[in-house]
Amino acid sequence: MDADRLSATFAALADPTRRAILAQLAAGEQSVTDLASPFAMSLPAVSKHLRVLERAGLIARGRDAQRRPCRIEPAPLKDVAEWAERYRALWEGRLDRLDAYLTHLQGQQKQKKEKGHARQHRRK
Repeated sequence: MDADRLSATFAALADPTRRAILAQLAAGEQSVTDLASPFAMSLPAVSKHLRVLERAGLIARGRDAQRRPCRIEPAPLKDVAEWAERYRALWEGRLDRLDAYLTHLQGQQKQKKEKGHARQHRRK
């Protein structure tokens, strides 16, 4: 996986409008007009977002007479998933240690409560 390609993918995904466009395309091929309809922006502004996605390899645009349908290209997203997967063991290890620590703290709190109840019963 090329680091520059991964950087371009992350840069393209950094914008919420572009992520929303990708979410629309996950349902299937759509025209630029259809992609623009949910957004309060001009067609040229949406086209700029599409160019960024296209340069990152996240979408492909075809030509169908007057229509320019867009479709999602999943390969760069797979690259991101593979990159993130390398860090899964690290995340899971840290979460496991956090879980063990929280369990330990809960056990200490339970012991303090039990000691407190035992003292109250002895005083009565």
